[in-house]
Amino acid sequence: MAQSRQRPLSPHLSIWRWGPHMLVSILHRVTGDGMAVLGALMLSWWLFAAASGPSAYATFQYYMWQADAADTLGLVVNVLARILLVGLSWAFFQHLFSGLRHLVLDMGAGYELRTNKRWSMLIVAAAIVATIAFWGWMLVGRTH
Repeated sequence: MAQSRQRPLSPHLSIWRWGPHMLVSILHRVTGDGMAVLGALMLSWWLFAAASGPSAYATFQYYMWQADAADTLGLVVNVLARILLVGLSWAFFQHLFSGLRHLVLDMGAGYELRTNKRWSMLIVAAAIVATIAFWGWMLVGRTH
């Protein structure tokens, strides 16, 4: 029996409806790549500053934590560095929780659509809550 129209060999994006499970799966890949690239750059900067001596490391610390409003460049770098650090920590928690979801899926559980959607939404919320809790702890711990 011949078919009258050409059908795609595999499902295309236009066939699937977007859902939280697809978002979490894509975020897992993006956060992994982001942590690898941006995290490596931040780590390299830190290691280079530590290896270059006390003055270079003091400059690194100044730009990361202690820049004041009188130094415009230092403040801009400080704000951008903090945004990058918050983003990296969110990426870490998102990737961690998503990896745990993939571990459960690899064991054969959680494939039911309702369960998968519920876990996916929980992962996004948990990553945000964990990032806020982590930075709350970091900021409170730094003042005491």
